[in-house]
Amino acid sequence: MTTPNRQLHLNLFIYPAGHHEAAWRYPGSAPDRVLDITYYQELARRAEAAKFDAVFFADGPALPDNIRYASRFRLEPFTWLSGIAVATERIGLIGTASTTYFEPYNLARLFASLDHLSRGRAGWNIVTTGAANAAQNFGLDEHPVHAERYARAHEFVDVVTKLWDSWEDEALVVDPESGVFADTDRIHPIDHAGKLFRVRGPLNIPRSPQGRPVYVQAGSSEDGKALAARYAEAIFTAHQTIDSARSFYADIKRRAKAEGRDPDQVKVLPGLSPFIGSTEAEALRLQREFNELTQPEYGLEQLRRVLGVDLSGHDLDEPFPRELIPDDPELNAGSRFQLIVGIIDRERPTIRQLLHRLAGARGHWVTAGTPEQIADRIEEWFTTGAADGFNVMPPYLTGGFDAFAEHVVPILQRRGLFRTEYTGTTLRDHYGLPRPRSRFAAPVVPAPRREPAASAPA
Repeated sequence: MTTPNRQLHLNLFIYPAGHHEAAWRYPGSAPDRVLDITYYQELARRAEAAKFDAVFFADGPALPDNIRYASRFRLEPFTWLSGIAVATERIGLIGTASTTYFEPYNLARLFASLDHLSRGRAGWNIVTTGAANAAQNFGLDEHPVHAERYARAHEFVDVVTKLWDSWEDEALVVDPESGVFADTDRIHPIDHAGKLFRVRGPLNIPRSPQGRPVYVQAGSSEDGKALAARYAEAIFTAHQTIDSARSFYADIKRRAKAEGRDPDQVKVLPGLSPFIGSTEAEALRLQREFNELTQPEYGLEQLRRVLGVDLSGHDLDEPFPRELIPDDPELNAGSRFQLIVGIIDRERPTIRQLLHRLAGARGHWVTAGTPEQIADRIEEWFTTGAADGFNVMPPYLTGGFDAFAEHVVPILQRRGLFRTEYTGTTLRDHYGLPRPRSRFAAPVVPAPRREPAASAPA
């Protein structure tokens, strides 16, 4: 995995006050600014100064059940990312949008507009939405089951891709002399008629600077991996151990190759939430401070929602009652379910220990140490086939990110693992991805091979 010139990719995953569930209670956080766009613009500019690939913004179309205990509301990502776009120049802008609760045409317009306004920095985090309480916000009696959501996602992405391709690159002419603004022969209806969608097209906005915004995917179930192998150019995933990460990495690269894709053009980016201190003891002490600020009711509600088990009447210091987890195929199919059950089976924690394990970043890799130790762990995952980079998930903001940018990034740069300057202007440039051609464009015909002239006889 140590190929020449291969470098890490780093995204800053921004949650309102930070990724630890008690971040908003920590004195170094700024919960009073979580509705202030200048707060997020400042964070994005700091990430850009550190030469990060992108900022990443999560979303969900329903209010979380546990808003009583944590800052988990959702700002609308297209509005948010537009505010970030005008305050930055190079950093990528990745936003989440659900294939279950959007329509393809609207979503294609939104992301194409963002890509134009940011001069080619947009990325779409493709999700199918796991929150069952979203259904009633969209006139549905029930949330579609896992398999149905992924079947819709496949056709949805196919339609969006066709819409983004519906204008060829040369369609926008803008020639005052001839009076031709656009070449309508290069603007194509897509005439999609599938099982779930009927969309005529074309899109009502020209092809975007990247051709298509970057496709990002954030599911690690079997259905999620199948979707990622076919479409994703960057994959956000959660792993607790390097062995699990290596297994996922090898599997997704193999699946991408089987789809006829170049595995190097599928970037695997696990979540990483680092507690950083001048000594390891100081970093561990900081992590304990955060865990002591947690409220058990929050974590118990998370377990009820993900695992389907109500532990509200149990002693938190008793071993986790594994036998109470129901055998529910719909729950069992989720990647977060599998991750948490893996922790339970591997570590045999008490209920309280499990709550603390999940408090840091909802099941993503939480690690504590000095800047050198954090850099060593990142390098090990990167060079041994576990990751192409990371979604950095600071436990609290802004200080948790400042510590990483000021103390860990320079170590990675000195080791030649991370850029010191941007070499491109688009998110595709940062990820080393090609700009795709429109499917409607005429195929590129290679120039005829010219045979060398025969030598005159002596």
